[in-house]
Amino acid sequence: MKYLGVLLLGMLLGALGYREMAMRRPPAQAMRTDCSDACRAAAPASIPKTQTSTPESPAGSVLGQASPATASIRNPPGESAITGEIEAPLAGLSIPVQGTTAARLTDTFTDARDQGRSHDAIDIMAPAGTPVLAVADGHIEKLFYSERGGLTLYQFDPTGRYAYYYAHLQRYADGLAEKQSIRRGQIIGYVGSTGNADPAAPHLHFAIFLLGPERRWWQGTAINPYPVLTQGESGLK
Repeated sequence: MKYLGVLLLGMLLGALGYREMAMRRPPAQAMRTDCSDACRAAAPASIPKTQTSTPESPAGSVLGQASPATASIRNPPGESAITGEIEAPLAGLSIPVQGTTAARLTDTFTDARDQGRSHDAIDIMAPAGTPVLAVADGHIEKLFYSERGGLTLYQFDPTGRYAYYYAHLQRYADGLAEKQSIRRGQIIGYVGSTGNADPAAPHLHFAIFLLGPERRWWQGTAINPYPVLTQGESGLK
């Protein structure tokens, strides 16, 4: 009887202890919630969206320091971003064909060419053999024969920012050589129809390019020569 009482007392005490432990245990859902809260706290804050924008060019910036796309949108290359006037290195260019006046020039800069190209130059019509004159002081950067341009000449101006391109020449002036200094109005060649020019319509293909920092004679941003030449003098006799 004594042992039976002890056994029952032990069972009663065990049952009470188990109930107390069960009441102290947190519910499963609460543990998941706490864990979820802890994960959110440990996770890095959301990264804000990166804002991309192109800074505006300062007023009066030099066109040669802008990309060609920016320059063409903001202002025609070769013109001042403030006044719209022709920049100083181009303002004094002479007409490159002897005896031709500004009134006889035609703007063919945007004329279409094959393979979706635009002309990017002007054609100055003249009889074959008419002297071609340097439009400004500078030096001869390259004497070159191409399939389209025929006999060509690339001149750099003294600043190294602009290139002047003369194409379809009949021949060069005697003694002409690369890296040679030349003067404005000097005879550098003669009008012809070499390359893809029509032999029945000899002319000078003349172009102006704004050079990049690499100063490559074959690469640059085309500038319309027509307003440059027509704002200058009437030509050299």
